[in-house]
Amino acid sequence: MTDQPISSTPSLETLPEQSPESFESALKTLENIVQKMEQGELSLDESLQHFEQGVQLTRYCQTILHDAEQRISTLMNDGTKDVYSPPSHR
Repeated sequence: MTDQPISSTPSLETLPEQSPESFESALKTLENIVQKMEQGELSLDESLQHFEQGVQLTRYCQTILHDAEQRISTLMNDGTKDVYSPPSHR
């Protein structure tokens, strides 16, 4: 192994363990991670850190989407046929 300095990229252990501000924020971060990894310029350690973060964000997004699907399903099955009525145009 070569004696390269350890990356200044924070490890996942040092990152705050909080959810992203929003689904959109998580998705944007995922897009950035994919872009960095596709460039192929990250070290193995950096790639693994980005991959781990990407997996966490993917799980977060999947949870948000699942919850949204459940809410929609509940609304659609609550006995009403017309959940949303667009305003009539005269």
